[in-house]
Amino acid sequence: MWETIQSSLPQLLAAGFKYTIPLAIISFFFGLIIALVTALIRLSLQRGAFMILKWIAHFYVWLFRSTPLLVQLFIVFFGLPYLRIKGVLPHGIKLEPFTAGIITFSLNTGAYASETIRAAIAAVPRGQWEAASSIGMTRWQILWRIILPQALRIALPPLSNSFISLVKDTSLAASITIMEMFAVSQQIAAENYQPLVMYTLVAAVYAVFTTVLSYLQGYLERRLGQQTKIG
Repeated sequence: MWETIQSSLPQLLAAGFKYTIPLAIISFFFGLIIALVTALIRLSLQRGAFMILKWIAHFYVWLFRSTPLLVQLFIVFFGLPYLRIKGVLPHGIKLEPFTAGIITFSLNTGAYASETIRAAIAAVPRGQWEAASSIGMTRWQILWRIILPQALRIALPPLSNSFISLVKDTSLAASITIMEMFAVSQQIAAENYQPLVMYTLVAAVYAVFTTVLSYLQGYLERRLGQQTKIG
């Protein structure tokens, strides 16, 4: 058993740093951008034609929160190649596995994180808007200089939890042939016929990764708390 662990662990770690962590970081980065834009659209007070954008944002959040992530991965990677439109997409949309993973994880993260950001912005007292407006600041200046910094402190814990969950969810990328940690553990288990050892080992590696991320989350929360007290 120990020989299996010693020979397999470097392969799992290599897959983790080559695919699992980059997949999670890149997806979370784009997911946050999508989430912020979506949250701001849904919080906007504009009416008229802008209501179409609000409806699209609402539908997007509902869609990705109402369907399983694994199904979303299958639709993007296996389903889109069959989306053939004569004269526009004659061969469908064929994506590389890593690209399909980034798109799916980003959209899924964006849907969930948008609700976190929306709630965090809404939690900032309305008086902050009114006070800043009274000294001549524009709505965008108020948002970027006053509201978002405060909302960040509120949103940090749930957003950090979302990132930790995303790191674990990347194991689903094995289903679309991305050779991340879980896929590598499956491959090795098929070769050495020791699935219990391999799956326990990869679970331990995920546990180490998430423990480190949880520590970083706590550190960031303490730092933000100290800055709030100083401020």
